[in-house]
Amino acid sequence: MDLLANLALGLATAATAQNLFYCFVGVFLGTFIGVLPGVGPLAAVAMLLPVSFYLPPETALVMLAGVYYGAEYGGSIASILLNIPGTPSASVTCLDGYPMAQQGRAGVALFSTAIASMFGAMFGVVVMVLLAPKLAEFALLFQPAEYFSVMVLGLVAASVVSSSGAVRGLMMVCLGILLGTVGVDVNSGETRFTGGIQELRDGVSLVVVAMGLFGISEVMVSLRGATQSYAGAGLTGRLLPTRSEWQRSFMPAIRGSTVGSFFGTLPGTGQTVASFVGYALEKRVNRNRAEFGKGAIEGVVVPESANNAAAQTAFIPTLTLGIPGSTTMALMLGALMIHGITPGPRLIAEHPDLFWGLVVSFVFGNIFLLILNIPLIGIWVRLLRVPHYYLYPTVIVLICVGVFGISNSLTDVWATLTFGVIGYVLRLFRFEPAPMLIGFVLGPMMEEYFRRAMLLSRGDPTVFISRPGSAALLAVAAFLLAATILPWKQWVLQGMSAVRNVGLK
Repeated sequence: MDLLANLALGLATAATAQNLFYCFVGVFLGTFIGVLPGVGPLAAVAMLLPVSFYLPPETALVMLAGVYYGAEYGGSIASILLNIPGTPSASVTCLDGYPMAQQGRAGVALFSTAIASMFGAMFGVVVMVLLAPKLAEFALLFQPAEYFSVMVLGLVAASVVSSSGAVRGLMMVCLGILLGTVGVDVNSGETRFTGGIQELRDGVSLVVVAMGLFGISEVMVSLRGATQSYAGAGLTGRLLPTRSEWQRSFMPAIRGSTVGSFFGTLPGTGQTVASFVGYALEKRVNRNRAEFGKGAIEGVVVPESANNAAAQTAFIPTLTLGIPGSTTMALMLGALMIHGITPGPRLIAEHPDLFWGLVVSFVFGNIFLLILNIPLIGIWVRLLRVPHYYLYPTVIVLICVGVFGISNSLTDVWATLTFGVIGYVLRLFRFEPAPMLIGFVLGPMMEEYFRRAMLLSRGDPTVFISRPGSAALLAVAAFLLAATILPWKQWVLQGMSAVRNVGLK
């Protein structure tokens, strides 16, 4: 009965005219930006973050969430029509989606993508409804030592799964933590690392860092690889799959949704990992595996159901533990903190209307997306024909206007452009900036919980290993870090070779 009452509360919150309107705006803009190659959901959420400051917390979160999973829907359109992934997780869809388009089945591929995305999202919503409250109840047993250890685990997970490598990812996490310490220390009142610049007394703005690292730098990277507009994009063939294709898609959709729901709940993994793992697993178990890479409908259904299920369940660790399930979730976490809401185990109890309203809004948002994706495919195709020399300057102007509108400060605009250049240089040297943002968001929280734990233990540092929960979390973080950084694979191969040589002798 409690579950039904909570869902009724969520329906009352999500079904208001304001929340429905901003939910629709979010999914529409998310799909619009997801279609554009090279921009992605992270830059989209970063660009719209300033708008959320003028909205109530639940409305702001509903809109930003709509942008987030709307971009996951839209990213597959460019993948299928142009073989250019609109989002990183949509790159797997290229493997079979583009061959289907070349065979004149682009309509079937796009329709299957919309249905699979809807299925995966609804699967993820069910998992979130069932799992998130239980996880929050368990996390209520945590004390500051456990919270600190959870933060450490989240930062380690963010670093070791970085595409640039564990060592580089760890360096970026540390850089983000250092950046988060700039400004006035809330405990002592001392000013730290400002260099005498008065504008830095309040710290570096999350919006400035996010829009610079992921908005400006994303445009710079896209411009570097841009050559011409996509004038050849088009849609051919029928729209509805055959009866055989419907039957072949059912079990892959379930398997993809299951994989996506699992990886979405793990901090630092996200949709890209879920899509690749789901595709690899399906290729092993499916009896039509020989068709994969040649236009198999399963190759479109699995990654799309996986990445959209992961997009929903990524909110579970973000809202119930305060640990972002992905880099975009770090922005969501920051948006909540700006509104004075601290994500964590008490969020569901203290702000039930926000949590359950967000969950129910996922249902409305995905229905909006299904309605949008099928009739408006022709519009998205025309959008792909816009030349990059018109599109990208417009994005930069919108970013600068958004930053200036928050504080009416040109300093923030210049800081955003500076972080954009920094992000671009980091990418040139293969340093992924995403772990830096996670370190920037979690670093101050980790410091706060560390101080609380030390105060409660009267300065005894063994509190982090004497408490079983904290010790277990730190052990998992240490194992994860050691297993990634140490050359254990080489040792295993050398050991096997030595045993084989002994056996031969």
